[in-house]
Amino acid sequence: MKYYLIAGEASGDLHASNLMRAIQHADPQADFRFLGGDLMKRVGGTLVKHYREMAFMGFIPVLMNLRTILRNMQVCREDIRQYRPDVVILIDYPGFNLKIAKYVKTVLHIPVHYYISPKIWAWKQYRIKDFRKYVDHLYSILPFEPAFFHRLNYEVDYVGNPSVDSVSNYQMRESVGRSTFFRMNRLADKPILALLAGSRKQEIRDNLPVMLRVAARFPEYQPVIAGAPGIDPEYYRQYTDPSVQILFQQTYPLLQHSDVALVTSGTATLETALFRVPQVVCYYVPAGRLATFIFKHFFHTPYISLVNLIAGKEVVQELFGERFSEKNITTELGRIVYNKTYREKMLQHYDEMIRILGKPGASRRAAELIVGRLNH
Repeated sequence: MKYYLIAGEASGDLHASNLMRAIQHADPQADFRFLGGDLMKRVGGTLVKHYREMAFMGFIPVLMNLRTILRNMQVCREDIRQYRPDVVILIDYPGFNLKIAKYVKTVLHIPVHYYISPKIWAWKQYRIKDFRKYVDHLYSILPFEPAFFHRLNYEVDYVGNPSVDSVSNYQMRESVGRSTFFRMNRLADKPILALLAGSRKQEIRDNLPVMLRVAARFPEYQPVIAGAPGIDPEYYRQYTDPSVQILFQQTYPLLQHSDVALVTSGTATLETALFRVPQVVCYYVPAGRLATFIFKHFFHTPYISLVNLIAGKEVVQELFGERFSEKNITTELGRIVYNKTYREKMLQHYDEMIRILGKPGASRRAAELIVGRLNH
């Protein structure tokens, strides 16, 4: 069968590539065409457009790139129309994907399956109307989502979390020894403070300089930056000097051998927890005090990090909005580094969160449901 997938950012590329491999196992004749990234391309099929040309976040960047976004949408619609897949599989990225879903469902009458739900439980709950109209099946990766959607009279399938799959696969098949990792990357023989500053240029610009200033206050640790896919190394060098290592395509080995981390929100917070690395979640947003007010009064969730959302309580500190400052991040990192009891409690909460997520197999379960439903 023919599968058309759309992933608009780095994490979507990762999870879509794992889903594609699982689909190949369930359907050896699978043919893929997609908007995505290098990881999806390695699985096979035709890459129509790279997510680097699509990843715009925030009101101003979207407005400035509106012509590009509209052109990408038109290219996507026409490509799907010509390809005539058996199913269109959307991965997160709601602003773009829900518009494509409407076209695919109402004009082309092709089944639409959604893998990794947009976070409408946090805000924009009105989008449930689009899901009811244009999405045939939604595959959830967060254990609290089925109950939320059930309250809105929309049934979904919880398949497990693909980050559990990715980390488990790495630990079983690709794990790198400490000495090899340090030697390969010419690292000093001292503990690592991992810096995960986001996957978009604006996130790196806003978060990395503060992270580096905080790191300088802990000279017993060496800061190591996890380079985001699609970001040129020279972009990072605007904010740091050659003494700080930037590792590309090595985020998992870096987390495996890190002692502590500063992490922006998103999938990275969950992956850091799965590797049991104590972390500070820190995320800059403009007009911090206003952002905090909006979050408290207009969002429907008490947390922004996946770790806290899944655990249902505050496991890691979330320093964003008016709480984002060099002083606050330094204080929290100091608690993790110097307070053994505080650190161990965070690790215990990680273990509880991992139990809630369940066992690996999200990609396989989602693929089996997709292929099974198409066959029937």
